[in-house]
Amino acid sequence: MDMKLHLHTFQLQLKHTFSTSHGARDVMNSLVVELVQDGVSGYGEAAEVRYYGISMDKMVQQLEELKPIIENIPLKNPEQFWEAANQHLNQHPFLLCALDEAAHDLYARLHNQTVYEYWGLKLEHLPMSNFTIGMADIPDMIAKMKEQPWPLYKVKLGTDRDIQIIEALREHTDAIFRVDANTAWTPEQTIEYAPRLKELGVEFIEQPLKADNWEGMKRVKAESVLPIIADESCHVPADVARCHGFFHGINIKLMKCGGLTPARRMIQQAQKLGLKVMVGCMTESSVGISAIAQLLPLLDYVDMDGAILLKDEPAEGVDLVDGHAVFPKRTGTGVRLK
Repeated sequence: MDMKLHLHTFQLQLKHTFSTSHGARDVMNSLVVELVQDGVSGYGEAAEVRYYGISMDKMVQQLEELKPIIENIPLKNPEQFWEAANQHLNQHPFLLCALDEAAHDLYARLHNQTVYEYWGLKLEHLPMSNFTIGMADIPDMIAKMKEQPWPLYKVKLGTDRDIQIIEALREHTDAIFRVDANTAWTPEQTIEYAPRLKELGVEFIEQPLKADNWEGMKRVKAESVLPIIADESCHVPADVARCHGFFHGINIKLMKCGGLTPARRMIQQAQKLGLKVMVGCMTESSVGISAIAQLLPLLDYVDMDGAILLKDEPAEGVDLVDGHAVFPKRTGTGVRLK
């Protein structure tokens, strides 16, 4: 039976304004892709991220134009589907990601298994997800943290009072901290801040420097007392080898790399090079988060709190309870649209 492609667009309100050094937002526009075959649906997601030049109108237009081609790709397995779709979407990783997630979800459902089972994985030794505290005034950041008690927080930094922020938050929790400077620091700041951050219970620093400051990163990796994780410096499989020697680990975003298929390649490459592996999210709903969750048995760290930052959710799937992933008793990625 032929495959059918359906597109669903959502305007998702965030519980709070979410701010990083790249900007602030109150709404996340989300495109959910649905692939249907033999009466079974699989779902994937791409978010509108203006910082990366991704607009909803453009995404919908591109997929509508490619609809006849996509609907004619045979689903022999998700990897082959990705290779075929990549020929038409290799400049559009967000769309490729949504289709790849949907293809994995659909294929696993058609074979009556979960995606992680299709990969031969078991739900053992799963890392706990952090909860993200966006940049705001210190009292607001403390209030957000108290509103969502959590054992592990990622704190967005990039202000002129970054150490002060962590000191203030530390007074109200004994949770583990991670900090994400989103490229806002210099090598000198990173090296100088690291010992105090370590004293304050920070586990690692994510992407302190501009993505192309490789010389600075080499120095930071050598001199920082905390591990450094690449984010903006590591988008696609080709970036993994480059990060070796400059970072202690990498943060993979499914939308940036083009889905689960390339993400698994990146994980494999990173592990061979001795790099720690994290997968992060971009304020997706449960559709994208449930896809990330399938990778958990392969990861050292995970940031999959996107859905709990939302006021309203278009779907349900893998849930987070006190940082731990709770999987529904459903096949595929476990997602269903509400």
